[in-house]
Amino acid sequence: YLYTAAEQARRMQQLIDDLLTLSALETDSPPPLEDPVDIAAMLADICEEVEALSAGRHRITLENEGPRRLLGSTRELRSAFANLAGNAVRYTPDGGSIVLRWGAEGSAGARFSVRDSGIGIAPQHLPRLTERFYRVDRGRSREAGGTGLGLAIVKHVLERHQATLQIESE
Repeated sequence: YLYTAAEQARRMQQLIDDLLTLSALETDSPPPLEDPVDIAAMLADICEEVEALSAGRHRITLENEGPRRLLGSTRELRSAFANLAGNAVRYTPDGGSIVLRWGAEGSAGARFSVRDSGIGIAPQHLPRLTERFYRVDRGRSREAGGTGLGLAIVKHVLERHQATLQIESE
């Protein structure tokens, strides 16, 4: 019983944390400070966290071919990138592969992408994925431990950094 209570308390704390983060991002708070962000170090840390979350169940690769530094909020960008990578682990079956990629795009841009061998998302769900609490499959999401707020947070972080979220799935 204590384990169950502790697990539910952890889930409730994660939900509260995500709601507070999303609320702060949705208000007219000032844009993030433009500090130099060491993307290479941040992605290496995220890759380690994702490997720990996977516990050896997936093949995880980091391809880092983009600019080493970026101006923005380290905390916000880390949250967005880690969320996308964590979702790949949660929704990719054991034995699957996950590729985290940071690459240059155009003359002054860059792109972070996450590619996985999961089951994919049906096209009718794609436009709604960044809505609060929207879940493609309620049972599967609950099992994976998500709050239903992660992609909404990602969308707002990227908007604050003049970036966009593009989701493609088969």
